[in-house]
Amino acid sequence: MLRDIARKLAAPVLKRIDARIEARVSQAAQNLETAIEKRASVSKAELEAFLERRIDDAVHKRLYLPSFPPLFDAEHTFMKYSTCSAADFLHPQFSQLCREFDYPPSYHRKLWEWVFVIHHLKHAGVLRTGGRGVGFGVGRERLPALFAKYGAQIVATDASEELGKSVGWVKSNEHSSGVSQLLYPNVVDDDIVRSNVIHRACDMNRIDDDLTDFDFTWSCCCFEHLGSLEAGIEFVINSVEKTLKIGGVACHTTEFNLSSNDDTLRDGPTVLYRKRDMVELVDRLRDRGHEVETFSVAPDSHYLDGYVDVPPYTDNPHIKLALAGYTTTSVGIVAKRGR
Repeated sequence: MLRDIARKLAAPVLKRIDARIEARVSQAAQNLETAIEKRASVSKAELEAFLERRIDDAVHKRLYLPSFPPLFDAEHTFMKYSTCSAADFLHPQFSQLCREFDYPPSYHRKLWEWVFVIHHLKHAGVLRTGGRGVGFGVGRERLPALFAKYGAQIVATDASEELGKSVGWVKSNEHSSGVSQLLYPNVVDDDIVRSNVIHRACDMNRIDDDLTDFDFTWSCCCFEHLGSLEAGIEFVINSVEKTLKIGGVACHTTEFNLSSNDDTLRDGPTVLYRKRDMVELVDRLRDRGHEVETFSVAPDSHYLDGYVDVPPYTDNPHIKLALAGYTTTSVGIVAKRGR
């Protein structure tokens, strides 16, 4: 009953606001239901006044988002920096790449990570017919389907089913256990995926010995979940030296701590990499004879770069977020095996 009244009151404005505001209004009604359970009665007028205030708050506090197609012209350098920033979303190439894997553009850092990987692997020339790639922690990503569309042969890996269940990835649909969960017919025909992609479980802390001689490897926001900062760094190094052929390219993204170059989450189910950690990773790879793109933090060049999404997250914009007391975003690293 309360949700019906909320929707009726919100109807005149819902045409002009996005779905997340309707969700907030529904949540307000649910919260009021909980409050009512603790009271003898509530008047209809009190209910309507409460919901109208919540709707008014939602409408007037909504953040303006530039619409897609974006604003910057094609001469602006795309994916110039290592960290997620508004400038990349506002470049025409961002929308173009989103269309390739049939995903609506939005200002979300996870989407930036997928585009970051696609862009850099394309730029390296490894997404081609007959190329071989291995992905780690792929979950339900569309990247294996897209890479199969390009003609590449893909080994898509994820954590074991048991681990996926224990940490909640199965329940949240962030885990995959077979190729059937990687089918996206709007990206490419299912038969092409079934022909070009195989799926297997893999522990990223102990990469299987037979996962070798690939042209490229990737992961999106995975290696921060391996137990410690050092464990993630070792995974990236192993992914280069163990899975790639000479000249092969690795592209990985992870969580990045913007708040501090000292304090951070060093151990546990999720760690946060600082600038010093990423610079160390670049240096260690280079010392081992590999080519690595220079690490650089993107400047805050647009007002969206100053917006920090806080729990419960709205998810758009979600370029920066508050996480465990830190302001974080996404970061990527690109390395080419040199020896």
